[in-house]
Amino acid sequence: MAATPISAIFLMSATLRLGSELTVDLLSAAFVLSGIGSLIQSLGPWKVGPRLPFMMLPGGAPLILFLAIAEQHGLPTATGSVILTALFSFVVLPVFTRLLKFFPALVIGTMIVIVGVNLVKVGAVLVTGQPGTPGFADPVNLGLGMATIGFTVVFYLLFTGILRQLAVMLGLLAGTALAAVTGAIHAGGAGGELVSLPRLTPFGSPVFHLLAALPLMLYSLASMAEATGQTVINAEAVGKKIDRRTDVPKTVRGDALTSLLGAFFGLPLMVTSGENIGIVRVTGVRSRFVTAAAGVVLVVIGFLAPVTRAISVIPSAVVGGTAMVVFAVITVLGIQTLGRSDLDRHTSTFICAVALALGLLPILVPGVYGHFPPNVRILLESGVAVGAFVAAVLNILFHHIRPGIAARLTVVRTEGDR
Repeated sequence: MAATPISAIFLMSATLRLGSELTVDLLSAAFVLSGIGSLIQSLGPWKVGPRLPFMMLPGGAPLILFLAIAEQHGLPTATGSVILTALFSFVVLPVFTRLLKFFPALVIGTMIVIVGVNLVKVGAVLVTGQPGTPGFADPVNLGLGMATIGFTVVFYLLFTGILRQLAVMLGLLAGTALAAVTGAIHAGGAGGELVSLPRLTPFGSPVFHLLAALPLMLYSLASMAEATGQTVINAEAVGKKIDRRTDVPKTVRGDALTSLLGAFFGLPLMVTSGENIGIVRVTGVRSRFVTAAAGVVLVVIGFLAPVTRAISVIPSAVVGGTAMVVFAVITVLGIQTLGRSDLDRHTSTFICAVALALGLLPILVPGVYGHFPPNVRILLESGVAVGAFVAAVLNILFHHIRPGIAARLTVVRTEGDR
Protein backbone atom coordinates (compact mmCIF):
# COMPACT_ATOMS: atom_id res chain seq x y z
CA MET A 1 0.00 0.00 0.00
CA ALA A 2 3.00 2.30 0.43
CA ALA A 3 5.36 1.31 -2.38
CA THR A 4 2.98 2.13 -5.24
CA PRO A 5 2.13 5.74 -4.25
CA ILE A 6 5.84 6.41 -3.64
CA SER A 7 7.00 5.00 -7.00
CA ALA A 8 4.11 6.68 -8.87
CA ILE A 9 4.87 10.16 -7.54
CA PHE A 10 8.60 9.71 -8.03
CA LEU A 11 7.98 8.73 -11.65
CA MET A 12 5.84 11.84 -12.08
CA SER A 13 8.41 14.06 -10.40
CA ALA A 14 11.41 12.74 -12.33
CA THR A 15 9.69 12.55 -15.72
CA LEU A 16 8.07 15.99 -15.52
CA ARG A 17 10.99 17.55 -13.60
CA LEU A 18 8.83 18.81 -10.74
CA GLY A 19 10.21 20.76 -7.79
CA SER A 20 10.76 19.21 -4.36
CA GLU A 21 7.89 21.13 -2.72
CA LEU A 22 5.45 20.05 -5.42
CA THR A 23 6.68 16.46 -5.13
CA VAL A 24 5.98 16.49 -1.39
CA ASP A 25 2.48 17.91 -2.00
CA LEU A 26 1.72 15.22 -4.59
CA LEU A 27 3.09 12.48 -2.33
CA SER A 28 0.82 13.70 0.46
CA ALA A 29 -2.16 13.74 -1.92
CA ALA A 30 -1.35 10.24 -3.22
CA PHE A 31 -1.34 8.79 0.30
CA VAL A 32 -4.52 10.60 1.34
CA LEU A 33 -6.51 9.74 -1.79
CA SER A 34 -5.28 6.11 -1.73
CA GLY A 35 -6.56 5.93 1.82
CA ILE A 36 -9.90 7.55 1.01
CA GLY A 37 -10.36 5.28 -2.03
CA SER A 38 -9.57 2.19 0.04
CA LEU A 39 -12.14 3.29 2.63
CA ILE A 40 -14.74 3.82 -0.10
CA GLN A 41 -14.17 0.38 -1.67
CA SER A 42 -13.98 -1.41 1.69
CA LEU A 43 -16.93 0.23 3.45
CA GLY A 44 -19.16 0.85 0.41
CA PRO A 45 -21.11 3.99 1.31
CA TRP A 46 -24.27 4.61 -0.75
CA LYS A 47 -23.97 2.35 -3.89
CA VAL A 48 -20.28 3.24 -4.24
CA GLY A 49 -17.76 0.52 -3.36
CA PRO A 50 -18.44 -3.26 -3.27
CA ARG A 51 -17.65 -3.68 0.47
CA LEU A 52 -14.71 -5.96 -0.29
CA PRO A 53 -11.07 -5.79 0.96
CA PHE A 54 -9.76 -3.55 -1.82
CA MET A 55 -6.88 -1.06 -1.80
CA MET A 56 -6.93 1.85 -4.25
CA LEU A 57 -3.64 3.17 -5.59
CA PRO A 58 -2.20 5.33 -8.39
CA GLY A 59 0.21 3.93 -10.95
CA GLY A 60 0.29 1.43 -13.80
CA ALA A 61 -1.15 2.23 -17.21
CA PRO A 62 -3.11 5.34 -16.11
CA LEU A 63 0.12 6.89 -14.84
CA ILE A 64 2.01 6.44 -18.11
CA LEU A 65 -0.94 7.86 -20.06
CA PHE A 66 -1.10 10.82 -17.65
CA LEU A 67 2.62 11.45 -18.16
CA ALA A 68 2.29 11.24 -21.95
CA ILE A 69 -0.57 13.76 -21.97
CA ALA A 70 1.33 16.06 -19.58
CA GLU A 71 4.48 15.99 -21.71
CA GLN A 72 2.59 16.69 -24.94
CA HIS A 73 -0.07 19.16 -23.76
CA GLY A 74 0.86 20.30 -20.26
CA LEU A 75 -0.14 19.30 -16.76
CA PRO A 76 -3.43 21.26 -16.69
CA THR A 77 -4.59 19.28 -19.75
CA ALA A 78 -3.51 16.01 -18.10
CA THR A 79 -5.57 16.91 -15.03
CA GLY A 80 -8.54 17.80 -17.22
CA SER A 81 -8.19 14.46 -19.01
CA VAL A 82 -8.44 12.60 -15.70
CA ILE A 83 -11.62 14.53 -14.83
CA LEU A 84 -13.14 13.84 -18.25
CA THR A 85 -12.28 10.14 -17.99
CA ALA A 86 -13.79 9.83 -14.50
CA LEU A 87 -17.02 11.43 -15.73
CA PHE A 88 -16.91 9.24 -18.85
CA SER A 89 -16.75 6.17 -16.59
CA PHE A 90 -19.96 7.22 -14.83
CA VAL A 91 -21.72 7.87 -18.15
CA VAL A 92 -20.65 4.70 -19.97
CA LEU A 93 -21.09 2.36 -16.98
CA PRO A 94 -24.69 1.33 -17.82
CA VAL A 95 -23.67 0.08 -21.29
CA PHE A 96 -20.05 -1.02 -20.80
CA THR A 97 -20.94 -4.73 -20.67
CA ARG A 98 -22.13 -4.45 -24.30
CA LEU A 99 -18.75 -3.00 -25.27
CA LEU A 100 -16.71 -5.78 -23.66
CA LYS A 101 -17.07 -8.09 -26.68
CA PHE A 102 -14.92 -5.62 -28.60
CA PHE A 103 -12.20 -5.83 -25.93
CA PRO A 104 -11.41 -9.56 -25.57
CA ALA A 105 -8.20 -10.92 -24.03
CA LEU A 106 -6.40 -10.39 -27.35
CA VAL A 107 -7.02 -6.63 -27.27
CA ILE A 108 -6.51 -6.13 -23.54
CA GLY A 109 -3.37 -8.29 -23.49
CA THR A 110 -1.83 -6.31 -26.37
CA MET A 111 -2.63 -3.06 -24.55
CA ILE A 112 -1.08 -4.28 -21.29
CA VAL A 113 2.13 -5.42 -23.04
CA ILE A 114 2.55 -1.99 -24.67
CA VAL A 115 1.86 -0.28 -21.33
CA GLY A 116 4.39 -2.51 -19.58
CA VAL A 117 7.15 -1.85 -22.12
CA ASN A 118 6.52 1.89 -21.91
CA LEU A 119 6.59 1.82 -18.11
CA VAL A 120 9.86 -0.14 -17.99
CA LYS A 121 11.36 2.52 -20.26
CA VAL A 122 10.16 5.27 -17.90
CA GLY A 123 11.59 3.43 -14.88
CA ALA A 124 14.90 2.91 -16.68
CA VAL A 125 15.18 6.64 -17.40
CA LEU A 126 14.90 7.27 -13.66
CA VAL A 127 18.07 5.19 -13.24
CA THR A 128 20.04 6.42 -16.26
CA GLY A 129 18.73 9.93 -16.78
CA GLN A 130 17.64 11.29 -20.15
CA PRO A 131 20.01 10.45 -23.06
CA GLY A 132 22.07 13.44 -24.08
CA THR A 133 21.82 15.21 -20.71
CA PRO A 134 24.72 15.73 -18.27
CA GLY A 135 25.16 12.74 -15.99
CA PHE A 136 23.47 10.29 -18.35
CA ALA A 137 24.26 6.67 -17.37
CA ASP A 138 26.22 7.80 -14.31
CA PRO A 139 27.90 4.69 -12.81
CA VAL A 140 26.76 5.59 -9.28
CA ASN A 141 23.12 5.83 -10.33
CA LEU A 142 23.39 2.66 -12.42
CA GLY A 143 24.93 0.89 -9.43
CA LEU A 144 22.12 2.02 -7.11
CA GLY A 145 19.45 0.94 -9.58
CA MET A 146 20.99 -2.47 -10.22
CA ALA A 147 21.65 -2.98 -6.48
CA THR A 148 18.00 -2.23 -5.71
CA ILE A 149 16.91 -4.84 -8.25
CA GLY A 150 19.46 -7.28 -6.76
CA PHE A 151 18.15 -6.70 -3.24
CA THR A 152 14.60 -7.35 -4.46
CA VAL A 153 15.67 -10.64 -6.07
CA VAL A 154 17.48 -11.77 -2.90
CA PHE A 155 14.49 -10.98 -0.69
CA TYR A 156 12.13 -12.80 -3.06
CA LEU A 157 14.51 -15.79 -3.10
CA LEU A 158 14.97 -16.03 0.66
CA PHE A 159 11.50 -15.20 1.96
CA THR A 160 8.12 -16.89 1.68
CA GLY A 161 4.52 -15.89 2.32
CA ILE A 162 3.77 -12.28 3.18
CA LEU A 163 7.46 -11.32 3.37
CA ARG A 164 7.89 -12.45 -0.23
CA GLN A 165 4.94 -10.23 -1.15
CA LEU A 166 6.88 -7.34 0.43
CA ALA A 167 10.13 -8.10 -1.45
CA VAL A 168 9.72 -5.05 -3.71
CA MET A 169 9.20 -2.71 -0.76
CA LEU A 170 12.11 -4.29 1.14
CA GLY A 171 14.29 -3.89 -1.95
CA LEU A 172 13.37 -0.20 -2.09
CA LEU A 173 14.31 0.23 1.59
CA ALA A 174 17.59 -1.65 1.14
CA GLY A 175 18.46 0.46 -1.90
CA THR A 176 17.71 3.60 0.10
CA ALA A 177 19.94 2.39 2.94
CA LEU A 178 22.76 1.75 0.46
CA ALA A 179 22.28 5.24 -0.97
CA ALA A 180 22.54 6.69 2.54
CA VAL A 181 25.76 4.79 3.23
CA THR A 182 27.34 5.92 -0.04
CA GLY A 183 26.26 9.54 0.47
CA ALA A 184 23.84 9.56 -2.47
CA ILE A 185 20.98 11.02 -0.40
CA HIS A 186 20.87 14.79 -0.22
CA ALA A 187 18.16 15.97 2.17
CA GLY A 188 16.84 19.44 1.51
CA GLY A 189 15.26 21.82 3.97
CA ALA A 190 12.83 19.75 5.96
CA GLY A 191 10.80 22.54 7.50
CA GLY A 192 9.34 22.43 10.97
CA GLU A 193 5.64 21.80 10.38
CA LEU A 194 4.15 18.54 11.65
CA VAL A 195 1.00 18.42 9.52
CA SER A 196 0.71 19.17 5.81
CA LEU A 197 -2.40 19.32 3.67
CA PRO A 198 -2.43 18.30 -0.02
CA ARG A 199 -2.54 21.34 -2.32
CA LEU A 200 -5.71 21.83 -4.36
CA THR A 201 -5.16 22.17 -8.15
CA PRO A 202 -1.34 22.22 -7.85
CA PHE A 203 -0.96 22.59 -11.64
CA GLY A 204 -3.51 25.40 -11.99
CA SER A 205 -7.05 25.23 -13.38
CA PRO A 206 -7.73 22.06 -15.40
CA VAL A 207 -7.84 22.35 -19.19
CA PHE A 208 -10.31 20.08 -21.01
CA HIS A 209 -9.27 18.63 -24.38
CA LEU A 210 -11.36 15.70 -25.59
CA LEU A 211 -8.81 14.35 -28.08
CA ALA A 212 -6.03 14.50 -25.50
CA ALA A 213 -8.22 12.56 -23.06
CA LEU A 214 -9.16 9.87 -25.60
CA PRO A 215 -6.31 7.44 -24.71
CA LEU A 216 -7.36 7.55 -21.04
CA MET A 217 -11.00 7.02 -21.98
CA LEU A 218 -10.08 3.99 -24.08
CA TYR A 219 -8.09 2.62 -21.18
CA SER A 220 -11.02 3.16 -18.79
CA LEU A 221 -13.07 0.61 -20.75
CA ALA A 222 -10.34 -1.99 -20.28
CA SER A 223 -10.08 -0.93 -16.63
CA MET A 224 -13.79 -1.63 -16.17
CA ALA A 225 -13.27 -5.12 -17.58
CA GLU A 226 -10.36 -5.60 -15.18
CA ALA A 227 -12.48 -4.32 -12.27
CA THR A 228 -15.12 -6.91 -13.19
CA GLY A 229 -12.64 -9.77 -12.84
CA GLN A 230 -11.09 -8.31 -9.68
CA THR A 231 -14.46 -7.96 -7.97
CA VAL A 232 -15.42 -11.55 -8.75
CA ILE A 233 -12.02 -12.96 -7.71
CA ASN A 234 -11.91 -10.91 -4.52
CA ALA A 235 -15.41 -11.99 -3.56
CA GLU A 236 -14.42 -15.63 -4.09
CA ALA A 237 -11.29 -15.13 -1.97
CA VAL A 238 -13.30 -13.83 0.99
CA GLY A 239 -16.22 -16.23 0.51
CA LYS A 240 -18.80 -13.55 -0.24
CA LYS A 241 -21.65 -14.10 -2.71
CA ILE A 242 -22.14 -11.12 -5.00
CA ASP A 243 -24.40 -10.07 -7.86
CA ARG A 244 -22.20 -9.00 -10.77
CA ARG A 245 -24.86 -6.67 -12.12
CA THR A 246 -24.96 -4.59 -8.93
CA ASP A 247 -21.60 -5.14 -7.21
CA VAL A 248 -19.26 -4.67 -10.19
CA PRO A 249 -20.71 -1.20 -10.95
CA LYS A 250 -20.06 -0.30 -7.30
CA THR A 251 -16.36 -1.05 -7.79
CA VAL A 252 -16.25 1.03 -10.98
CA ARG A 253 -18.06 3.92 -9.26
CA GLY A 254 -15.52 3.78 -6.44
CA ASP A 255 -12.67 3.97 -8.96
CA ALA A 256 -14.29 6.86 -10.82
CA LEU A 257 -15.19 8.86 -7.70
CA THR A 258 -11.71 8.51 -6.21
CA SER A 259 -10.13 9.45 -9.55
CA LEU A 260 -12.38 12.48 -9.82
CA LEU A 261 -11.37 13.67 -6.34
CA GLY A 262 -7.69 12.87 -6.96
CA ALA A 263 -7.63 14.88 -10.19
CA PHE A 264 -8.23 18.09 -8.24
CA PHE A 265 -5.04 17.32 -6.29
CA GLY A 266 -2.93 16.64 -9.39
CA LEU A 267 -3.11 12.83 -9.40
CA PRO A 268 -3.54 10.37 -12.30
CA LEU A 269 -6.43 7.88 -12.42
CA MET A 270 -6.76 5.79 -9.26
CA VAL A 271 -7.42 2.06 -9.65
CA THR A 272 -8.16 -0.89 -7.39
CA SER A 273 -5.04 -2.93 -6.67
CA GLY A 274 -4.98 -6.52 -7.88
CA GLU A 275 -1.96 -7.31 -5.68
CA ASN A 276 -3.92 -7.10 -2.45
CA ILE A 277 -6.19 -9.92 -3.67
CA GLY A 278 -3.11 -12.17 -3.69
CA ILE A 279 -2.18 -10.99 -0.20
CA VAL A 280 -5.70 -11.86 1.01
CA ARG A 281 -5.24 -15.39 -0.32
CA VAL A 282 -1.75 -15.78 1.15
CA THR A 283 -2.52 -14.44 4.63
CA GLY A 284 -6.08 -15.68 5.00
CA VAL A 285 -7.03 -12.26 6.41
CA ARG A 286 -10.32 -11.66 4.63
CA SER A 287 -11.91 -8.80 6.56
CA ARG A 288 -12.67 -5.62 4.65
CA PHE A 289 -12.11 -3.71 7.87
CA VAL A 290 -8.40 -4.57 7.61
CA THR A 291 -8.10 -2.72 4.30
CA ALA A 292 -10.27 0.05 5.75
CA ALA A 293 -7.78 0.36 8.63
CA ALA A 294 -4.94 0.40 6.08
CA GLY A 295 -6.77 3.24 4.35
CA VAL A 296 -6.83 5.21 7.60
CA VAL A 297 -3.06 4.61 8.00
CA LEU A 298 -2.46 5.97 4.48
CA VAL A 299 -4.49 9.10 5.23
CA VAL A 300 -2.52 9.67 8.44
CA ILE A 301 0.81 9.20 6.61
CA GLY A 302 -0.33 11.70 3.98
CA PHE A 303 -0.98 14.36 6.62
CA LEU A 304 2.35 13.85 8.42
CA ALA A 305 4.77 16.32 6.84
CA PRO A 306 7.99 14.78 8.27
CA VAL A 307 7.11 11.37 6.81
CA THR A 308 6.34 12.63 3.30
CA ARG A 309 9.47 14.82 3.31
CA ALA A 310 11.63 11.90 4.45
CA ILE A 311 10.23 9.71 1.67
CA SER A 312 10.82 12.46 -0.90
CA VAL A 313 14.62 12.30 -0.50
CA ILE A 314 14.87 8.71 -1.80
CA PRO A 315 17.17 8.86 -4.88
CA SER A 316 15.38 8.52 -8.20
CA ALA A 317 17.79 5.72 -9.22
CA VAL A 318 16.53 3.59 -6.33
CA VAL A 319 12.91 4.28 -7.22
CA GLY A 320 13.73 3.54 -10.87
CA GLY A 321 15.23 0.15 -10.00
CA THR A 322 12.09 -0.75 -8.07
CA ALA A 323 9.83 0.61 -10.81
CA MET A 324 11.56 -1.46 -13.51
CA VAL A 325 10.78 -4.68 -11.64
CA VAL A 326 7.19 -3.73 -10.84
CA PHE A 327 6.42 -2.55 -14.36
CA ALA A 328 8.13 -5.52 -16.00
CA VAL A 329 5.63 -7.64 -14.07
CA ILE A 330 2.88 -5.69 -15.86
CA THR A 331 4.41 -6.75 -19.19
CA VAL A 332 4.40 -10.39 -18.06
CA LEU A 333 0.74 -10.06 -17.02
CA GLY A 334 0.00 -8.81 -20.52
CA ILE A 335 1.77 -11.83 -22.00
CA GLN A 336 -0.27 -14.11 -19.72
CA THR A 337 -3.45 -12.40 -20.93
CA LEU A 338 -2.39 -12.93 -24.54
CA GLY A 339 -1.82 -16.60 -23.67
CA ARG A 340 -5.57 -16.86 -23.05
CA SER A 341 -6.44 -15.32 -26.41
CA ASP A 342 -5.97 -18.38 -28.66
CA LEU A 343 -2.77 -17.22 -30.33
CA ASP A 344 -2.62 -20.60 -32.11
CA ARG A 345 -5.07 -19.10 -34.58
CA HIS A 346 -3.15 -17.36 -37.36
CA THR A 347 -5.57 -14.42 -37.40
CA SER A 348 -5.02 -13.76 -33.66
CA THR A 349 -1.24 -13.87 -34.11
CA PHE A 350 -1.49 -11.46 -37.05
CA ILE A 351 -3.74 -9.03 -35.15
CA CYS A 352 -1.39 -9.03 -32.15
CA ALA A 353 1.69 -8.54 -34.35
CA VAL A 354 0.28 -5.55 -36.25
CA ALA A 355 -1.06 -3.91 -33.08
CA LEU A 356 2.27 -4.34 -31.27
CA ALA A 357 4.24 -3.00 -34.24
CA LEU A 358 2.17 0.18 -34.51
CA GLY A 359 1.71 0.59 -30.76
CA LEU A 360 5.40 0.26 -29.92
CA LEU A 361 6.58 2.51 -32.77
CA PRO A 362 6.12 5.88 -30.98
CA ILE A 363 7.61 4.38 -27.80
CA LEU A 364 10.74 2.97 -29.43
CA VAL A 365 11.20 5.89 -31.85
CA PRO A 366 10.14 9.07 -29.98
CA GLY A 367 9.12 11.94 -32.24
CA VAL A 368 8.33 9.74 -35.22
CA TYR A 369 5.08 11.68 -35.80
CA GLY A 370 6.62 15.08 -35.13
CA HIS A 371 5.72 16.47 -38.59
CA PHE A 372 2.03 15.53 -38.35
CA PRO A 373 -0.71 18.06 -37.41
CA PRO A 374 -1.07 18.53 -33.61
CA ASN A 375 -4.53 16.91 -33.33
CA VAL A 376 -3.39 13.85 -35.28
CA ARG A 377 -0.19 13.66 -33.26
CA ILE A 378 -2.21 13.53 -30.02
CA LEU A 379 -3.57 10.12 -31.01
CA LEU A 380 -0.63 8.65 -32.91
CA GLU A 381 1.96 9.42 -30.21
CA SER A 382 0.01 7.43 -27.62
CA GLY A 383 1.27 3.92 -28.25
CA VAL A 384 -1.27 2.44 -25.85
CA ALA A 385 -4.21 4.09 -27.61
CA VAL A 386 -2.89 3.14 -31.08
CA GLY A 387 -2.21 -0.47 -30.06
CA ALA A 388 -5.63 -0.87 -28.41
CA PHE A 389 -7.45 0.78 -31.32
CA VAL A 390 -5.66 -1.27 -33.99
CA ALA A 391 -6.17 -4.53 -32.05
CA ALA A 392 -9.87 -3.75 -31.50
CA VAL A 393 -10.52 -2.79 -35.15
CA LEU A 394 -8.65 -5.80 -36.56
CA ASN A 395 -10.42 -8.08 -34.07
CA ILE A 396 -13.78 -6.79 -35.31
CA LEU A 397 -12.75 -7.17 -38.96
CA PHE A 398 -11.29 -10.68 -38.67
CA HIS A 399 -13.43 -12.21 -35.92
CA HIS A 400 -16.81 -10.50 -36.38
CA ILE A 401 -17.26 -9.02 -39.86
CA ARG A 402 -15.25 -11.51 -41.96
CA PRO A 403 -16.96 -14.68 -40.58
CA GLY A 404 -20.35 -13.07 -41.22
CA ILE A 405 -19.46 -12.25 -44.83
CA ALA A 406 -18.03 -15.73 -45.36
CA ALA A 407 -21.23 -17.28 -43.98
CA ARG A 408 -23.41 -15.22 -46.34
CA LEU A 409 -21.27 -16.14 -49.35
CA THR A 410 -21.56 -19.80 -48.41
CA VAL A 411 -25.36 -19.51 -48.23
CA VAL A 412 -25.45 -17.74 -51.62
CA ARG A 413 -23.30 -20.44 -53.24
CA THR A 414 -25.44 -23.22 -51.73
CA GLU A 415 -28.65 -21.61 -53.01
CA GLY A 416 -27.03 -21.13 -56.42
CA ASP A 417 -26.13 -24.82 -56.61
CA ARG A 418 -29.71 -25.69 -55.93
